[in-house]
Order: sequence, then structure tokens, then C-alpha cells
Amino acid sequence: MSKNYDKLCEYIEKIISFREAITLFEWDNETLAPEAAAENTSKAVGVISGEYFKAFINDEVKELLVTLSSEEEQKNLDFNQKSIIKNMKKSYEQMESIPPEEYRAYSELIVKSTGIWARAKGNKSFEEFAPTLEEIISYQKKFANYRKKEGQKAYDILLSDFEEDFSMEKLDIFFDKIKASLVPLLKQVTEKKDMIDKSYNYQTFDKEKQLDFAKFIAAYVGFDFTKGVLAESAHPFTTNLHNKDVRITTHIYPDNLESSIFSVIHESGHAIYEMNVDDAITLTPAGGGSSMGVHESQSRFFENMLGRSESFWIPVYPKLAAYFPEQLKDVSLSQFIAGINKAAPGLIRTEADELSYSLHVIIRYEIEKMIFEENVPVKDLPAIWNRKYKEYLGIEPGNDAEGILQDIHWACGNVGYFPSYALGSAIAAQIYSYMEQAIPVEEHLKQGNLTPIVDFLKEHIHKYGATKNTSELLNEMMKEDLNADYYITYLTDKYTKLYNL
Repeated sequence: MSKNYDKLCEYIEKIISFREAITLFEWDNETLAPEAAAENTSKAVGVISGEYFKAFINDEVKELLVTLSSEEEQKNLDFNQKSIIKNMKKSYEQMESIPPEEYRAYSELIVKSTGIWARAKGNKSFEEFAPTLEEIISYQKKFANYRKKEGQKAYDILLSDFEEDFSMEKLDIFFDKIKASLVPLLKQVTEKKDMIDKSYNYQTFDKEKQLDFAKFIAAYVGFDFTKGVLAESAHPFTTNLHNKDVRITTHIYPDNLESSIFSVIHESGHAIYEMNVDDAITLTPAGGGSSMGVHESQSRFFENMLGRSESFWIPVYPKLAAYFPEQLKDVSLSQFIAGINKAAPGLIRTEADELSYSLHVIIRYEIEKMIFEENVPVKDLPAIWNRKYKEYLGIEPGNDAEGILQDIHWACGNVGYFPSYALGSAIAAQIYSYMEQAIPVEEHLKQGNLTPIVDFLKEHIHKYGATKNTSELLNEMMKEDLNADYYITYLTDKYTKLYNL
């Protein structure tokens, strides 16, 4: 055992404690806190963020990280400890160039910005949010410039915060490949838009019953309510303090049954990942997911690879019909399966079908590139957004709430996050292809037994937390790096069959 590592652990304990306190404020702010609280709460978060910064960014931690990275010290460390140091070094390098007072001011801004975004969205007014977004982008540009090395681009730095080693150069290739295959397929499917009737989905569904079913379906897929809670928020999300306190939210619409169902399955995928992180690393800087791409692969795996399959619903659909007997009395399982898989270009990313989903992500990726590489002003963003929706999906938002204000990500400062959704979808398809060869997935689903599936994911992905990156996890599991062909083949086969193309 290393005395230097023991000393570092004292700092880790403080760092994680401050991070948990901030997470609790963020959770409360999005779920139960009154609207008027944000201004004063932001000051408390600012103070805690300042203490978090000092606990992390100081000469002793820096010296300990340098010492523990030496060849001699590395011999005394196990795999998890080495990974924790590696993760801390990366975070240290990200933060050390940022002035503490700017870090605190930015943290306070983010607490207030989500409330401003929510009000602006409610009023369908981008103008109400634009000044705050300008501030956030200004900070992001400033922080990226503090951090970048010679030859680096600001947006590449932000992308790397969410997915290591995925630069604009790599993402451009990835997205070009997806566009080349899926845009023509979506056009074929759209020509048969009236083939599938899912009018059943837009009847009136009691909110409390929807919430009850949300709790049932979360538990069914593996969400452990002794370690987690489900609440409501304007935008569904997952957060956690550690592997025994993981929290998810949903948004319930009285006239859209499947919206909350698939939001809950999606967020449960994130949550199960966090719940399955090994106890030895959960309260360390390596205790979260490997990357946002891998994290999204788990939510998309549960939502789409499992949750939109007929095998999944064979044991579950009768239960859903029992919750809503009047609305679903004439809806067969086959009609329901066709409905939840129907492809039709829409305005809202979180409600998008699998086939058009990545186009929503591409639009956001291209806009973020324009912000950081071309310095496009914030005031021009709604028009650019609307134009791209017309170009890619053939539809145009009627207001800002269903357009540029639909996502909370920029209000949270998560610039560079969106590509993770498409990467996650591709990784999910790749994992599913491999899993089918290893265990009888379809049979487990038909039997209503998801335990072997969750155990498989825990063994190959979840338990490692952030000790391994995307490439390492995939190569160790299936001897192959990320390959978008699995995703393209999966969607092509699925929609060719569904629409008799």
C-alpha cells in the first residue's frame, strides 16, 4: 500500500463530498425547489463549488498525482487505484487553468440558468434565454481557450470532456456514414407514413396511472428502488451521488402514453449502469460511467434494443393494458409494437423514432461546431436551427419551445454532449449483436427475465465505472472497436421489415 495514495484519499473524500452536495442542489433545483429559490441557492452552490475547486486544485494534490504517476509508485498500486489517478490527472488538467473566481461564478450561473431556460421554454421565447446562453457560451469558449494546447481546437476540447478521443474529424466521418445510409432509408419510410396507425397513443391517459406504470416498468428492467427514486421534471434526466443513491426523472404528458414509458426505460438504463459500478470505486473520481457515449449506449440499449422489441412486450403488454383497459381494449400487441416503432420525422429529439433520431443529434452537433468554429452569434441560432430541421427532416418548428429551446443541455453547460447520443446508439447496437451470440436474449425477454441481460452488462461494462474507456471496453468484450455498421444494419433490417420495403 502507498502512503502517498492514502494521503490522496483524504483529498478524494473531500472532493467527492463537495460534489455530492452540489449534485443534491442540482437535483432539488430540477424537481422540488420553488422557482424563487434559484437566486439564493446559486450563492450556496457557488460557495460549495469554490470549496470543491480548492479541495481538488492545490499544490499538494498536484504533487501527489505527479508522485503517484511515477514508475516506482505505480508498482504499489492496483488497477483501480491506477485508474483513479489517471482520471484525477485528466480532471486536474481540465480545471487547473481556470481561475477559481471564474469557476465559482460559472457554477452560480448554471444553477440559475436552468430555471431561466424552463421559463423561456414555457413562454416559447428564445429571447428570454438568449442572454444567459451567451454568458454560458462565453465561459465555455474562455475555459476551452485556457485549456487548449497548440494546434487544438476549442470544440474538440469540449467534445473530449464527454467522449475521449472523438474529435470533430472522427465525428464528421461517423456522422457522414450515418447520413449516407439513413437519410435515403428515412425518405423511403416517410413515403409510407400512413401505413402504421398509432392514434391509440394520443388519447387521454390518467397521470397518476402513468406514474404508477413508470415505477413498475423501471423496477421491471432492473431499477432498484432501495437505491434510487423516481421524480418528475421538465426534462427527464438521471443523476447520482454513488451506486446506492441514483435518481431518475420523467415528464408525463396526459395525451402521449409512450413518452413517459420510454423516458423511464431510457433513464433506468443510465441508472442501472450507475447502480452496478463496483463498490471499490463508487466514491472516487472513477466511480461514474466510462464516458457519455458509453452511458448513452446503456440508456439506448434498454430503451430501443430491448424496450422496442416484441419479445420485451410479450410479458409486459398485458400489464400496460390492465392499467388503461378503456384506451387499449382494441389495441393488439402487434399494433402496439408497430406503433412504438413507427418512423415519422418529428420536431422533438426525445420523442424521435430510432430511424430519425440521429439526425436530431447531427443538427445539434453542426450548430455547436458553428458556434465554436465560426463564432456564429447566439441571436442567429433559432433561424439556423429551423433551417436545418427543414433540410434534414423536412419539417420546421412553429415556436422556440419545439425548436431550439427543447433541450436543457446548454442551460446545464453541457456543450459537446449531444454527439454522445448517436455514439451511444451505435455502441448499443454493437453490444446487442455481440450479446445475442453469448446468451439467449430473446428467450430471456419473452420469459420476463432481464436479470441475465443486466448481469451481462454489469460484468462487461457497468462494474468498471470510468476505469476503462470506450475503446477498451469494446475491445475487451468483442475484440473490436466502435463500428457504426452494426447500427446501420440494425436499423436497415428493422425498418425494411416493418415497412415492407
